[in-house]
Amino acid sequence: MQTSITTADNSPIRLVIHGGAGTIKRNKLKMEHERAYMQALAQSLTAGYAVLEAGGSSIDAVTAAIVVMEDSPLFNAGRGSVFSHAGRNELDASIMDGSTRMAGAVAAVTTIRNPIRAAHAVMTKSAHVMLMGHGAEIFAAEQGLEIVDPSYFYTQYRWDQLQKAIAKEQVLRDHDVGPGTPTLSKDEKRGTVGAVALDRYGNLAAGTSTGGLTNKRFGRVGDSPIIGAGTYADNRSVAVSATGTGEIFIRTAAAFNTAAQVRLLHTPIADAADNTLAEIAAIGGDGGLIVLDAQGNYALRFNTGGMYRGTIGSDGIAWAGVFPEPEKPVINSLASSS
Repeated sequence: MQTSITTADNSPIRLVIHGGAGTIKRNKLKMEHERAYMQALAQSLTAGYAVLEAGGSSIDAVTAAIVVMEDSPLFNAGRGSVFSHAGRNELDASIMDGSTRMAGAVAAVTTIRNPIRAAHAVMTKSAHVMLMGHGAEIFAAEQGLEIVDPSYFYTQYRWDQLQKAIAKEQVLRDHDVGPGTPTLSKDEKRGTVGAVALDRYGNLAAGTSTGGLTNKRFGRVGDSPIIGAGTYADNRSVAVSATGTGEIFIRTAAAFNTAAQVRLLHTPIADAADNTLAEIAAIGGDGGLIVLDAQGNYALRFNTGGMYRGTIGSDGIAWAGVFPEPEKPVINSLASSS
């Protein structure tokens, strides 16, 4: 099991993020591409930290962190989303508030710039948990969210991936190791993004956003917008965001499974995540989980070659990593003034 874990440092705030887990090979990830990912992770952590440090809510911090990754073409979410078989970018996202267990999600949307904002609006401005397709887009527009032409999500790199996937009649799981020549091995990097946060009031939140699978068909929806599969938060246990083989994360109720072990069995958070990933592996899947509890303990667990990930606490120093070795500091100038 490749991972990192730490215990609480008595900090009142904590943000943990991921940008996808998968078979990320060091010899295929060029140094400039790795630097680009680390910079994007740092920007995401900075955005979420600014909310928490100013006394904002964990929900708002999760949203801010994910918006940065949705706006980056590096990740398979928002701007960098992959194409379906029909040549469309169909985006999914969900968010959950651990203090109330309110949740919101959108699925298969094509014109909402930031699906995580739409998921938040569903949670706070509607009587529902999930909206999908055109209905979700109408709702987002009514809420004043930014609506874009579908061409906004077009990137040549993702389009080339689709053409190769169609030619080989393969479904490509999320995105490759970095911005370069698309490949079509069975073990592709999963580019789903996610965040979990603890605010200074002791409240947890979790969110996840994705573009799904390259060459997906039939309106396929994975685990990311499904509460309990890709996202879960409960102040009584943990906040969880997942990345990996979506169908199997659904079948194992991965996020809720992890939280339930912590709450009901008092399983340490890293062990709970490992148990869930072992169950996923036993039926043919892999991926990663980020987990955070109400005391600030967190774990980043993955059973793949790597996971884009990072964390930041009250000291304002962001840490990020890709491969199994411990995370490295990527920001040194954000120390809290409080």
